[in-house]
Amino acid sequence: MDFITKLLAATIAMGTSLTYATLGEIYTEKTGILNLGMEGTMLMGALAGFATAMATANLYLALLVAMLIGGLLSAIHAFLCVTMRANQVVSGLAITMFGTGLA
Repeated sequence: MDFITKLLAATIAMGTSLTYATLGEIYTEKTGILNLGMEGTMLMGALAGFATAMATANLYLALLVAMLIGGLLSAIHAFLCVTMRANQVVSGLAITMFGTGLA
């Protein structure tokens, strides 16, 4: 029984970040855009935030850099899909592969 309790606690703790990404994806879907690049965006933001935190030891700056990198990748996806009329699936998967590859 102890294993199941620990497993459920770890699942809830690990799933919180995915819940935030899912909420963001729901808002994106309501606008009519399919964003499959959420995982790559999260990974790049986490990598940039971690690197900034290690380099500067400033958690607020690391949080700001992580948000800026995530916003930049989302803006790239929006530019490709809305302005350039690129395929949303291809653009989202490219951002996911880019973020996963660099992280």
